[in-house]
Amino acid sequence: MVEEQIPKYFLEIAYNGTAYHGWQIQDNAVSVQEKLNQALSILLREEVETIGAGRTDSGVHAKQLFVHFSSKAKVLENKDRFVHSLNALMPFDISAKRLIEVDAKAHARFDATQRSYEYHVHFQKDPFLHEFSWQLRDKPDVEKMNIAALDLLGRQDFSCFSKSNTQVFTNYCDIKRAEWLWDGDRLVFHISADRFLRNMVRAIVGTLMEIGLGKKPIEHIKEVIQSMDRSKAGTSVPACGLYLTEVNYPYID
Repeated sequence: MVEEQIPKYFLEIAYNGTAYHGWQIQDNAVSVQEKLNQALSILLREEVETIGAGRTDSGVHAKQLFVHFSSKAKVLENKDRFVHSLNALMPFDISAKRLIEVDAKAHARFDATQRSYEYHVHFQKDPFLHEFSWQLRDKPDVEKMNIAALDLLGRQDFSCFSKSNTQVFTNYCDIKRAEWLWDGDRLVFHISADRFLRNMVRAIVGTLMEIGLGKKPIEHIKEVIQSMDRSKAGTSVPACGLYLTEVNYPYID
């Protein structure tokens, strides 16, 4: 007897992370995953557990995150109507963007081939950027930071930028892009890799800022990486400026 396959779906979401203690469900704090699971369970009329492409820390935003779940519910047949109904059940700061039926073996976390982040910095007080960008007084030397960022590229052990006591199999990541660009009078750091360690991007930004503000030489970044010591890297910058912007899969446009 052939066992009936339960359809599997990827759901693309976006969220303002200000009010949440990160993506992942926690016992004593409100998370994005908790709110999403609650809304899905109401709409599908069954308990739903989602698996995300990764987890963002408290206060970090996501312009794109994919999650997967399985269900035979009829409401999933009209994907556009489903997304509209789900959005009506979720808080204003979490949105569903599209629903995609995928192969039963597809996995939102393990199948992702690349993840991209942005870190936003501004230099003039702006009430509309308060929870969405890091305000700095002094402008850094962007050319120096971009020269230093070249040493981040490639597959390396990035233990120096990871939170301690994280349960991961390896601290090796393959960084494909690390670049600062001006966006008008704001500064944005773009970084892409196959995977990231906890707190990694914010620690990298803090280290590059030390170089850009003249506190450390350009060669400092290479020394930090070789040390594999978190205490050698810069301070983690505030979560409000960090955005998960893109997650790539071989089978999703």
